[in-house]
Amino acid sequence: MTRTPSRDRLAFMLAMLSAIGPFAIDAYLPAFPHIAAALGATRLEVQQTLTVYMAALALMVLWHGALADRFGRRRVLLALTALFALASLICALAPSIEWLWVGRALQGVSGGAGVVVGRAVVRDLHEGPQAQRLMSRVMLIFALAPALAPMVGAGLLALAGWRSIFVFLAAFGAFLSWMVWRFLPETLDAEARQPLHPLNLLRGYASVFSHPAFMLLAVAIALNFNGFFVYVLSAPVFIIEHLGLGSGGFIWLFGPAVTGMMLGSVLSERVAGRWSQVRTVATGFALMFLALALNLGVSGLLPAGVPQSVLPIGLFACGMSIAMPAMSLLALELFPTRRGMASSCQSFLQIGLNALTAGLTAPLLWGSPLSLAGGMAMFATAGLLAWLLWTRLPPARR
Repeated sequence: MTRTPSRDRLAFMLAMLSAIGPFAIDAYLPAFPHIAAALGATRLEVQQTLTVYMAALALMVLWHGALADRFGRRRVLLALTALFALASLICALAPSIEWLWVGRALQGVSGGAGVVVGRAVVRDLHEGPQAQRLMSRVMLIFALAPALAPMVGAGLLALAGWRSIFVFLAAFGAFLSWMVWRFLPETLDAEARQPLHPLNLLRGYASVFSHPAFMLLAVAIALNFNGFFVYVLSAPVFIIEHLGLGSGGFIWLFGPAVTGMMLGSVLSERVAGRWSQVRTVATGFALMFLALALNLGVSGLLPAGVPQSVLPIGLFACGMSIAMPAMSLLALELFPTRRGMASSCQSFLQIGLNALTAGLTAPLLWGSPLSLAGGMAMFATAGLLAWLLWTRLPPARR
């Protein structure tokens, strides 16, 4: 196996690879009205470019891990980051909304590889508190992406139009391909690789999706993240219509959210090895539900505005980021010989729920700040229920 890089360098590389998703989603949000005008599309048709991306992402992440278990982490990342760059160019040159859908679908096919394979790389190299520290450090750096993406997108929109955002994404994908080729070692030994035989894959997916402990953890993670993500999906309406801010106002949503995610990631890294994983997750849920109470109170009693409408979202993101690394590792530890596949299945559940929210739930919730707050509370409550059911499983089944 290739010599392992330092933890800081590895964390930076994995965070950059994971940032493909936030940049592909958040960078072009400020440009929605401009895309609709340029391509002669309705707001719903432009919204569906996000739905198409999320649906393709959800379907393909099921295969990223299996491919990485068969061919190695490095080869899969090289191929898919290059495809992301090509797909971004198709978006940049799209003459119609239909061509933009095609480009976004190809971005979705390739955009999930970084986070799926990155989690497998962490578990290839570390376990226990060391793995939680590295995962938390990756999330700390990765947390900057949702704040930077809309600011970069708004800046490019003002300077060179909406197509320049996708040119930037193409350059980002090309840079990631070079970074993987130059710096990322192969972390999966040849003798540990799994065949792609259909029956073997079917047994593997069946064993993961039928494992009660895994499903409860993965569903809890997906629901918690979706409580935050509903605001990301509704950002153009929430920021421009409810808060009365322009396309440059996205920082008022993403700034507090990213600060919360970074703080939560730092705290998760600090308590790794000192607190049990159960205590860490419980602390995260406590902060999330404090945030929910504040968000519902502010949305129901006060007029929408900054900072009162966005600070609870940052607190929720902090609690979510404390809990997520420990919960992810608990899920991956259940399948030590199929970490890539387990990571894919976890991402499939999370992104699949995000895709459904993008196409169905978010348009139903973004009508008012109170309905958005209620949606966040609904998802987080369901996430807590899944976690509590996991804690009631016998220790031998966890």
